Amino acid sequence: MRLVLDWDGTVTERDTLDLVLQEFGDPEIYERVEAELEAGRMTLNEVIAAEFATVTASLDLVVWHVVEHARVRPGFGELARAHRPLIVSSGFHELIEPVLEREGLLDAVELRANSIEARPDGWRVHFRVAAPCEACGEPCKRGDLPVGVEVVYAGDGHSDHCVSLAADRVFATDELARWLDEQGVPYRPLTDFHALAAEL
Repeated sequence: MRLVLDWDGTVTERDTLDLVLQEFGDPEIYERVEAELEAGRMTLNEVIAAEFATVTASLDLVVWHVVEHARVRPGFGELARAHRPLIVSSGFHELIEPVLEREGLLDAVELRANSIEARPDGWRVHFRVAAPCEACGEPCKRGDLPVGVEVVYAGDGHSDHCVSLAADRVFATDELARWLDEQGVPYRPLTDFHALAAEL
């Protein structure tokens, strides 16, 4: 069995990309491109790139803000030490690793994420996956799933749609749970990681 987790809104109680954008981004652009994503007129990568182009704060300041405000879901530390999950995120190494370090868990997980170039004229995202997925038609996380083992996946949002359909068991919350309901796909509700660990 391989445990694969989304980061923002899954490991963390609140999406840390939203945390950054609400403090340092442009709310008008955020609202507009999120609506475009919902309507299927922009890919998630395009939305993230547009949103973070409005961030001009220094990386040090943003990392401080994230480390100060991001909270991980209860039970994550125990789960990570017991199962060394693969974390696959549409977020950035530069914002995720400081939170893992704060929790003493940097070596307890395998992390795959995008990276950021924090430029004063607007942040530039370097996407880890650029090629479109054969299943959903846009760059996604499906290709990160290990083969030949049972995959348990936990997620909460748009970036988890395609990959959740390829997992053997899914734990879902928020937007992902609503989407899976619409698709008629079974899942277990994600509350905290104590509950998830009890079902592994």
